[in-house]
Amino acid sequence: MSDPSLKRYTSIPALIYLLRNRALTLLDPKAWDDTNDSYCLSLYKEKKKLSTLVAVCFTETAETYHHWHVFAGDSGGACITFDRDLLLEGLSRDKGYRYGSVQYMTLEDMRNAAPGVDALPFVKRSGYQDECEFRLLFESKKRPQKPKDVPIAIDCIRKITLNPWMPKPLVATMRQTIGAIDGCDRLNKYVFRSTLTGNTEWKELAKSAA
Repeated sequence: MSDPSLKRYTSIPALIYLLRNRALTLLDPKAWDDTNDSYCLSLYKEKKKLSTLVAVCFTETAETYHHWHVFAGDSGGACITFDRDLLLEGLSRDKGYRYGSVQYMTLEDMRNAAPGVDALPFVKRSGYQDECEFRLLFESKKRPQKPKDVPIAIDCIRKITLNPWMPKPLVATMRQTIGAIDGCDRLNKYVFRSTLTGNTEWKELAKSAA
């Protein structure tokens, strides 16, 4: 894989919570917009007789307008880029975690070769394939845990990209706020505002068009 990172699009409050608590929050998939998707996970939970099934989603690809607009669509959105190996390394010693890339399938694929039960949490309709999704799950047959905070090391965060619609005067304030959080002083050098919807170099290069 060319890019050994995972990106999590989220809100600024969720970002601050993650940094302050050094934890990723896994939630019940029942609230997901895509009911095909949430149904597959609820079916998996039922068939495995689980008390807890919670998840958090990442992407394995570069930023897109879709990711920003759908998952961090107002001016208070952010993308956290994690070092994949460092993030997952911390989970390998604990039981109950599953993770992997999502497989995108058409209805025809499902008719010809329906996935097995263990694959249900990692299948999604092909119309979503541009998301290049990667999922982290926690499952347990013991008492329910909803939501569940998963401890992480701040060192596994490579950078934080702010929403392209965030007003530019707020970027410096966000950088200072993040750097002031205990243990996050190094991160203020890695906080940027996305230029996806407005890039100076792109516009300059466009001027040279014949």
